[in-house]
Amino acid sequence: MGGYGGTGRDRVGGFTFRSVAKRMENAGFCNESFNSLQSGTSDEDMVEIAGATLDFSSTDDVPPLDRDYVSGYTSYNDVVKGANGSPKLVDLLDEPLPGVGTYEDFNTIDWVREKSKDRDRHREITSKSKESTWALMKSVSDAFSGWLLMLLIGLMAGALAGGIDISAHWMTDLKGGVCLNGFWFNHEHCCWNSNETTFVERDKCPQWKSWAELIIGTAEGSFAYIVNYLMYVCWALLFAFLAVSLVRAFAPYACGSGIPEIKTILSGFIIRGYLGKWTLIIKTITLVLAVSSGLSLGKEGPLIHVACCCGNIFCHAFTKYRRNEAKRREVLSAAAAVGVSVAFGAPIGGVLFSLEEVSYYFPLKTLWRSFFAALVAAFTLRSINPFGNSRLVLFYVEFHSPWHLLELVPFVLLGIFGGLWGAAFIRANIAWCRRRKTTRLGHYPILEVLVVTAVTAILAFPNEYTRMSTSELISELFNDCTLLDSSKLCDYINVNITKSSNELADRPANDNVYQAMWQLALALVFKMVITVVTFGMKVPSGLFIPSMAVGAIAGRLLGVAMEQLAYYHHDWVIFRGWCSPGADCITPGLYAMVGAAACLGGVTRMTVSLVVIMFELTGGLEYIVPLMAATMTSKWVADAIGREGIYEAHIRLNGYPFLEAKDEFRHKTLAMDVMRPRRSDPPLSVLTQDSMTVEDVEALIAETSYSGFPVVVSQESQRLVGFVLRRDLTISIENARRRQDGIVSTSRVFFTEYTPPQAPSSPAPLKLRSVMDLSPFTVTDHTPMEIVVDIFRKLGLRQCLVTHNGRLLGIITKKDILKHMAQMANRDPDSILFN
Repeated sequence: MGGYGGTGRDRVGGFTFRSVAKRMENAGFCNESFNSLQSGTSDEDMVEIAGATLDFSSTDDVPPLDRDYVSGYTSYNDVVKGANGSPKLVDLLDEPLPGVGTYEDFNTIDWVREKSKDRDRHREITSKSKESTWALMKSVSDAFSGWLLMLLIGLMAGALAGGIDISAHWMTDLKGGVCLNGFWFNHEHCCWNSNETTFVERDKCPQWKSWAELIIGTAEGSFAYIVNYLMYVCWALLFAFLAVSLVRAFAPYACGSGIPEIKTILSGFIIRGYLGKWTLIIKTITLVLAVSSGLSLGKEGPLIHVACCCGNIFCHAFTKYRRNEAKRREVLSAAAAVGVSVAFGAPIGGVLFSLEEVSYYFPLKTLWRSFFAALVAAFTLRSINPFGNSRLVLFYVEFHSPWHLLELVPFVLLGIFGGLWGAAFIRANIAWCRRRKTTRLGHYPILEVLVVTAVTAILAFPNEYTRMSTSELISELFNDCTLLDSSKLCDYINVNITKSSNELADRPANDNVYQAMWQLALALVFKMVITVVTFGMKVPSGLFIPSMAVGAIAGRLLGVAMEQLAYYHHDWVIFRGWCSPGADCITPGLYAMVGAAACLGGVTRMTVSLVVIMFELTGGLEYIVPLMAATMTSKWVADAIGREGIYEAHIRLNGYPFLEAKDEFRHKTLAMDVMRPRRSDPPLSVLTQDSMTVEDVEALIAETSYSGFPVVVSQESQRLVGFVLRRDLTISIENARRRQDGIVSTSRVFFTEYTPPQAPSSPAPLKLRSVMDLSPFTVTDHTPMEIVVDIFRKLGLRQCLVTHNGRLLGIITKKDILKHMAQMANRDPDSILFN
């Protein structure tokens, strides 16, 4: 035990790479045998995961390590040495080494080093800008590149979201029939220009034919119903099969929501290929198929993944983002805001979502750029007009009646329901996903998707509220009934209508309303159960829309109940004084909206961003207080049952190295209790500054799998000099053997600033001081772990060295902290897969 226990060549934080890969089979990644879409080429980095070949092509996340690419990489300690002269990356060469300063897959970036490199680069550009006009132009171009990148991300994400919305709407309607004027028209567009539609049956026109009409020539009767039923199920199974097959064959990382992984990536973890071009292409296609299949999932979470893929791909076109992992994560934070902007048509809510929910490092500059990118994306989506209503969202509504103070009681009740359901859903879904990981169920992802799709389609078709798409269901539930509505939810008995259609008085419910209530109650139970097993399957699946649907159904049921109570009992104390006969007191659509916010808040634990998203959806600023009351109540109730939201729970389930900023470390342990080596372990593996040969260093690298080694004055003194990464050390030695004369196994390795005179017969020395970090973070052995955890969170450290009176005692890595926190919470510390 010793060195930096991170990801080595063959091991990932103490695990062999194959054992990690085996455990990854069911840890949120698609787990069958995936074949790469591309043939093997010289610039591909093929990594085998669970017997599967995944394409982590260099063009996905990191460009080829050519000379131009690495020329921007300077070591972190260049800042320290800058005062002494012009440092070089490796003393033995006049040019940088390809690969030095980069990171391996499943590794954590060094935020401090990356920010230092960016400051170095910026200082150099600023100083050169005063020398010539060309240098000044390059400086201006560098400053402008961030805004140009935001523009490109917004345009591409908006265009993709518009295409996904239009395609999903058409393919969803395809399960019910086809348009004779053109198969590419969905149901609504097909009947737009028809002169033969009626007011009551405005969705029926001769140009749109159901499958029963096309196959047997009639739309009436039990046989026609059976034909439509079978076609609905067959189309659903076909769409689901295509979705899971494409994910399995070409882009395993395209499955799931993507938000837990994006949160982990934004915290500094590297997952090659997760934001690559093939993931983008396959996720875009399969997202349309998965939504169209009728599964209880949404496209909003995956759209955030799609937008982040766009951001990562465009980063390769800009030098300062291509060469710096920390700067790239600033772009990905803005891209997450773009994803929410196009998913909900809520640009401000998207920026707040990125700040509140997914981002790990969010400087003020990123806030401005996120705002600009979200604006561009929303403008692009509005220009495409995917819903044909000149709105950014499908369920834009406007309520015309104000809410009363006493209505806060049912709003808070909806918040309690949302919190209870959110906590129950998280526990049930995590239990199901854990079962999927630990049983044979996880070995058959295609079969699981097809079975769940078949059950969903068979149970959903008889009920019109589960047969329609979830977005259309939410739109109908949010709707404020007017005289022009033909929905069963608005089939009231019209009594003494004297007001305008915008302000209908509360009316007694007709039989159709009560029938709709029963159907909605069944739909509520169905959605609550089926969403548990759907989220986490090997298809793109979002959770926002299903959660909102559950809350909207519960809210509409409560809203109609309150409306009828107010109509028949307006003389009760709770209604007296504000709800007189003939007044429009209760708006059931508002209750649906509040319920949707409450359930989504209970599942995700969002607060500020959720309220802003919801009022951007509805356009009603006056309903912020009900939304705030329900959202805050749902968070309090859910937090009382379990502190984790759904995304944090999946991060922990999959063992990602994510230090949650919201968690408090309350234990009274010290750094010496967590550091390695422990008392029973072998001594720490270290390098000495001037007494080791190349052969000794190579032997240490071969015998260990640590990602870095402390450098000390000598084995006896153990006085700390610095820290060197395994990858940089390996690349430097290999390069020196190839390109520098006289470097042999017996050559001495020096990490000192000056090399002492060598005997004429001795081989040439190898100077590696410039690949060493001269100022590694250190703490004393009696530093409270509470402070150490804060240092890791706020500085994004990979490792921290532990000293006593200047002598090196041990090392604490991010994985050690995560294991210690899991142990303190009575969880399995070995559930942390990576470092």
